[in-house]
This record gives sequence, C-alpha cells and structure tokens, in this order.
Amino acid sequence: MASYSAPVPVNPASLPEPRGYSHGTLCGNTLHLGGQTALDRNMRIVPGGIVEQFRQAFGNVLATLAEVGGRPQDLVSITLHLTDIPDYQAHGKQIGEVWRELAGPVYPAMAGIGTTALWQPEAMIEILGVAVIPDERLIRPASS
Repeated sequence: MASYSAPVPVNPASLPEPRGYSHGTLCGNTLHLGGQTALDRNMRIVPGGIVEQFRQAFGNVLATLAEVGGRPQDLVSITLHLTDIPDYQAHGKQIGEVWRELAGPVYPAMAGIGTTALWQPEAMIEILGVAVIPDERLIRPASS
C-alpha cells in the first residue's frame, strides 16, 4: 500500500522569495512546477526579448527542479503561456538552442498556449510543468 506524503513547498533560495505562492510543490515523487516568468533574483523581468525571457524562465523551472534532486530528464510535461506566439515561433531555432544548452536532448510532453497578458506586464512567457523524480535522487525539503 502506498503511503501518503503531504505536499511540501519547494522554494529555491536562488529564486525570488515567493509571497502567496510556491515555486513548486512536491507531493510524493511528483513535483508540480509553478508558473515561472523571466523574473531574476531582483524581481525584474530580464530584458532582451523572447529568447532571453525563455532562458530565464526555463532556468527558473530547472532551479526549482534541481532543489529536490531533479534533472531535466525527470520532466514529464511543460506548458508555455505566450503573449506573442508568432514572435516565439520566429525565434524557435534560438529557443531550441537554449533548451538544448540547459536541458540537453530532453523533450517532455509540451503545450504552447497564447494569452493576452501575464502577471507581470512586461513578461512574454510563463512556463509551468510537472516532473517525477526517482527515489534515489529525491531530496525532500522540510515541511513549512
């Protein structure tokens, strides 16, 4: 019989301190990754357009994943919320290069969704996902 493991917030010190949300929530071996925009540690959206915003947002996702011992290959799904799909598509090659630089040849189930706006007005992308971390690498954070 499986035992229940209460959800635990995952908030890496390298990311902005959350207020009213968590960067991720670990339940058992499943990490639910909260939506990450291109916020840097100083709570500012990085400049430079969609490619640099993708780099920062995906880096934030990976930082949350690493906090519990996860690796890119543990990602099972990623959802991209985009304010400008044609801009994202026009930069697809560069975004793909950033993906491979950060995650290697890992391609989980993905969806891209167009939206009119995100929480921060200057944000162009928000990334959320789900990962399943094997027991031998899982680092369980202390409950808050």
